[in-house]
Formats: sequence, structure tokens, C-alpha cells
Amino acid sequence: MLACLFSQANVGNGFAKCWSGKMENNSSEDSRLQLFARHPREWENNAYVYPVISRRCRGLSIGVNLSPNRACNYNCIYCQVDRNTPAGERKVDLERLREELGRMLAWAANGSIFENTQFADIPADLKRVNDIAFSGDGEPTICSVFPEAVSLAAELKSALKLPEVKIILLTGACYLNQPNVAAALEVMGNNNGEIWAKLDAGTDAYFKKVNRTSFSLEHVVENTIKASRLCPLCIQSLFMRIDKEPPSDKEIEAYVSRLNSIRQAGGEIRQVQVYSIARQPAEAFVTSLPSEILDDIADRVKNATGLDVVTYH
Repeated sequence: MLACLFSQANVGNGFAKCWSGKMENNSSEDSRLQLFARHPREWENNAYVYPVISRRCRGLSIGVNLSPNRACNYNCIYCQVDRNTPAGERKVDLERLREELGRMLAWAANGSIFENTQFADIPADLKRVNDIAFSGDGEPTICSVFPEAVSLAAELKSALKLPEVKIILLTGACYLNQPNVAAALEVMGNNNGEIWAKLDAGTDAYFKKVNRTSFSLEHVVENTIKASRLCPLCIQSLFMRIDKEPPSDKEIEAYVSRLNSIRQAGGEIRQVQVYSIARQPAEAFVTSLPSEILDDIADRVKNATGLDVVTYH
């Protein structure tokens, strides 16, 4: 990756305040929050590839949407995907994906992406490209061509000499045990990849309440352990108020126990991301956690596990 664009050293002190929660009341900080609140899946005439300024990636993330049909095995109560409008085509055209991703990566490599009117006024410390992220409107690993798409991303990254650009998979972790998905994870592991596996609960009852899925929490934890042996893994955990109530102390204790059980079983966790809602969720009874409660959860995780924990307010 170009050093001037992608170095972590370019993340300025003002930007870090968005992570610490000590944000100043000025127009600059307001504009940052507005940037983080916008994650549109549409970009010009692209079908699959879109750029966003991400609070967790601290710069530009090149999104790849392999779920234009919004297929997902979760129906999370905090999801921001509009599932009430007609969905797109289920089949993913790999040649079109190659064209869109190759073009976007080239723009990122030479910095011309930041000349676009959508990004022209962003702060200088955000003008860095962090990753190619398989995220979008559903679960990426459901897509039948997910392995081919990962290989394509690795190929394009190599061709453009962008070794520092990460390949990130945002996943509910339910299908990480599938042979074709596991093979793709190995490709990611060999190409500066990271799995961002979702874990929002400690008990199965709360897991079903929040993520609304037929899979068990135990299945997700087992898959997370196995996947961490193939590719570096981060845990992404969203906490919220449900009917104005934050998660109980008992639930947080169970959540911390799950993290410890993953490590005790040989699973490697590079980082735990603790965050709350940044955009309007589907369910009106779901609201964001105050910063002090989020910080308390993060402190409890750090103290009980010794893991690297990052909080995003």
C-alpha cells in the first residue's frame, strides 16, 4: 500500500478522539460522525463494490457486497439493511466484480478516489485506504462464489502491489466450518486477511433474542475457534439497549466467559471490538448504549481476558 496513504502513523490525534469518546463539540467532529453514519451500498453504476469511510477501519474501506439479494442467516434486531424493498439478483457476476474491484483499487492506490466529490472534503487523516471488506447486505459466506471472490481480491491486490491492504470478512461465523469457506479463509490468511467474527451474546437465549437465528451460540463459538487457526481473527461485538435496558451484568459475565472459552480451546483472538449502534436500526425498540456503559463493558473484558479491546462510540 502507498506509505503516504496507508500508514497507521497517519491516523491523527483528532481522529482518535472518536474512539476514546472524548469528542470536541465542533463542526469538524460533527462531520466525522456524519461520515461514519453513511454506509451506502451504491456507488455510481457498480453492482457489488462501494467505498465507505469506516470508523472501525479508520479510513477508506472498499466494500464488496456479495449479497445483493440480502440473503442472511441472521435477522439481527439492530440490522440497518432495508429488507422491505425488492432485493437484487442472487447470482454474482465474477467478471463484473473483477472490473469494479480492480478499478476501485487502482483509484485507491493513486489517491484519485479522494478527489471524488463524496470524499473531497474529508479530513486528511481519513484519506487512507485500509481494506477490501466482504460485508454488504447479508452473510458473505452464503454466496456460492465467495471463495472465488476472495481469490480475486488477493490476485488484484497482488497485481497492484498493495500488500498492506487487508482482506476482511465480516461474518456471523455460522458457515466458517464449510470446506469451501475454510479454503477461502486460508487464502485470506496468506494475503493479510482478517476475520471479523460476530459475537454479541454470552447466553444462547440472548443470542437468539438479538441475532434471531436458528443456529446455536455453541455452533458459532466452535466455528470461531476453528477459523482462528486458518486466519487472524477479531471479535466484533455490538451492545445496545433493548426497550431502554442495557445488557445485564449476568449477560456480560457470560459473554466474557465465552471469550475465555475460545482462548482455552486454542482459538486466537487478535482483538475485540466493542461498539454500539451508529445508524438507524430496523427495530424501534433498539437504541445505542451510552459511552460510559460501553466503556465499562470494555474494561470488564480487558480485565477478565487480557485481550486487546477497542471501543467505538
